[in-house]
Amino acid sequence: MKTKRIGEWLEVTIPEKWNGYTIERVMKKEWFVPRKLVHEFRSNKELTLNNETANWKDTRVQANDLLRIRLFKPRQLEVTPVYMDIDVVYEDDHLLVVNKPAGLFTHPNTPDDHHTLVNGVAFYFQMNGIEATPKYVHRLDKDTSGAILFAKHDLAIAMLGKELQDRNIKRTYIAWAHGRLKPKKATIDQPIGKDRHHPVRRRVSPNGQPAITTYEVLEYDKARKASLVTLNLQSGRTHQIRVHMSYLGHPLLGDELYGGEEKNGLSQALHAARLTFIHPFTEKEVRCLAIPPEDSPFFKKEHVEALENL
Repeated sequence: MKTKRIGEWLEVTIPEKWNGYTIERVMKKEWFVPRKLVHEFRSNKELTLNNETANWKDTRVQANDLLRIRLFKPRQLEVTPVYMDIDVVYEDDHLLVVNKPAGLFTHPNTPDDHHTLVNGVAFYFQMNGIEATPKYVHRLDKDTSGAILFAKHDLAIAMLGKELQDRNIKRTYIAWAHGRLKPKKATIDQPIGKDRHHPVRRRVSPNGQPAITTYEVLEYDKARKASLVTLNLQSGRTHQIRVHMSYLGHPLLGDELYGGEEKNGLSQALHAARLTFIHPFTEKEVRCLAIPPEDSPFFKKEHVEALENL
């Protein structure tokens, strides 16, 4: 799909597949615009067709018509910006993919919590003239590093949220797990629920929510007595990879909460290495690799680069 930013407006050239659709269908059925945002666009006359305000219910678009939507108007910043050295993996007018370091929460958990990735991205937005609050599409545990997807405006977060719900955003992780995994490739299909004996921990439970993880062994390290594995999620439960690997008897290195051995004070060896999704506006596939820092105690650059061939 052909799109172009013009100031605060996004100009969309109507594709052949939308020929004859009403504006309302495009907004609600093709782009899944939330009701609140639909009301805002209508009330403020922030959508035009061929430079004219049109009736959403009656007006039908034709291929090559120009639809303009005011997506980029300034929004009030809702979090405290805090300087951080942000590692940007991918960026355009709508999206930002950031490589989160281990040991950092994704978002504030209390009103006084300002040292999180969201605060760092807010500072990045501010320094780059992006007048909006960063909205994270998905999260990572504090001690998990790697790629996190952010939206820059309200329509992007709504569309990406739908893609995440439909499992169209694919995340590939790498991890070091204790022991030698057999078989080398398998699917773990076990429901996950809360552990009633611990306020944070989760566990495999018959009454839990469905959870599916697939893994593949890349190598075995004799010195560490551990396997380097790639993992893909078909669901997004809290601590899913950590719970499933512990359930197999192969907890992650350093993950003491789930039975892993402490490694020089380091937490779990888990990194969100690859993020793949269809861009909601261009409809092209975006593939992002989040390379671990050079001083990473668990992962090397070549571990992530190997995923390019998988």
